[in-house]
Amino acid sequence: MTDWLLIAPVLLPVLAAGLSLAVWRSAAAQRLLGTGTLTAVLAVSAVLLVLADRRGPLVLAVGGWPAPAGISLVADRLSALLLVVALAVSLAVLVFAIGQGTAEGDLPRTPFHPAYLLLVAGVALAFLTGDLFNLFVAFELMLASSYVLINLGAGEGRVRAGMTYTITSLLSSLLFLTAIGLIYAATGTVNLADLGDRVPALPEGIRSVLSLLLLIVFGIKAAVVPLHFWLPDSYPTAPAPITAVLAALLTKVGLYAMVRTQTLLFPRSETWTPLLVAAALTLLVGIVGAVAQQDVNRLLSFVLVSHIGFMLFGLSLYTVGGLTGTVLYAVHHIAAQAALFLIAGLVVGWSGTAKLSRLARTAPAPGLLAGLFALAALSLAGIPPLSGFVAKLALLQAGVEQGGAAVLALLAAALLTSLLTLYVMARVWRAAFAAGGERPPAARGRMRGLRLMLGATAGAVLIGVAVAAGAGPLARLSERAAVDLLERSTYQEAVLGDPDRRGG
Repeated sequence: MTDWLLIAPVLLPVLAAGLSLAVWRSAAAQRLLGTGTLTAVLAVSAVLLVLADRRGPLVLAVGGWPAPAGISLVADRLSALLLVVALAVSLAVLVFAIGQGTAEGDLPRTPFHPAYLLLVAGVALAFLTGDLFNLFVAFELMLASSYVLINLGAGEGRVRAGMTYTITSLLSSLLFLTAIGLIYAATGTVNLADLGDRVPALPEGIRSVLSLLLLIVFGIKAAVVPLHFWLPDSYPTAPAPITAVLAALLTKVGLYAMVRTQTLLFPRSETWTPLLVAAALTLLVGIVGAVAQQDVNRLLSFVLVSHIGFMLFGLSLYTVGGLTGTVLYAVHHIAAQAALFLIAGLVVGWSGTAKLSRLARTAPAPGLLAGLFALAALSLAGIPPLSGFVAKLALLQAGVEQGGAAVLALLAAALLTSLLTLYVMARVWRAAFAAGGERPPAARGRMRGLRLMLGATAGAVLIGVAVAAGAGPLARLSERAAVDLLERSTYQEAVLGDPDRRGG
């Protein structure tokens, strides 16, 4: 039974994408197929999370070929938790896209639904794969799908931005493929559990090079400073639901890959200075970039970059407390960032502009939208008792417990980033919800399916509220996931079986 549960999050969206192409003449059929598939996969992922938490990592040897020679799918507490949140947000964004009309465009034959389902399949594969090569396949599936989504109905400007995104992604994929080749040459395997034994046995110089190479590869995917340059130019040009799902999920997949490889392949017992520096730069450069923006979507893109630094902060400590904070922050950030981009899309549709100066001269957006924005924005800024506060508190406690000048400096950067996040969110609030003026006539008629869009946006916000409401159980689950990451034997024994098979 668990075999089908493990393959379903990848297989069902791929099959549904093919069926969606077959029924391209019927937009209603595509909508029903997309929402039904994501709902089913979300339910399956929730079951996986419960089973992984009770039994430990669940493993499927695809085709009956055992690891490390065969392909393994693995659902442990971390991957299953992130998968559940990612699918919940993906479903909310799909409903928003249907309400907005992005899912259909001007023709019912649009490739939106197949591309969206393949994107979700790529995300699921990235979370569940047990080897580096299929992680590469997952990234390529996400790249191809996201390029189609970014360029739906695109003009010259968006195509140019899409090319920046694609070229950067292809470069990181080339580096990733190079890293996989070097790792295989050095160890003779690409299975993650097997690499957990073989990589630590390599000479220190080789380990350091491989660790830094993977850090660069996944740093590009996760938009870590100074590898973030592509994101603010790529995401803001796409339709709101596309921007929301890419911002919420793709950077977190890169972060997940970083966490998985750095803890499993390159275990450390103390903080790692390169990661501390990267976390500090990401926090500060990202938020300073947000302060300088006048376009609401670019502002949110820089905020997205900045808050990746919080998750790097926890990883850089290499402690249970730090990794617990990273897991909590990733769960919170997936929901909060998606909600903010969806709200931005509604604000732009209401006012007809994304410029803060012009927003301030239009009539305020509806009160319900203002309330949703306040919840998401205050959560991102870390205001209690919202989910962002819970996650940041875990990170700050872990940093204080770790101590040291470098960690304390990073704590100061994190606090400053939180204050500046509150400032930039206040700027958006003042322009979109507190200013007075006339609603531009050109903006009227753009808000098709408003109730559906508001409902989907409220759903994304409520995911964050649920994270705060269930902070206690979620924190304990995140702590158990963090323990699994540092006690690598749990993952390795689930995949490889008896330690004697690993020569240990």
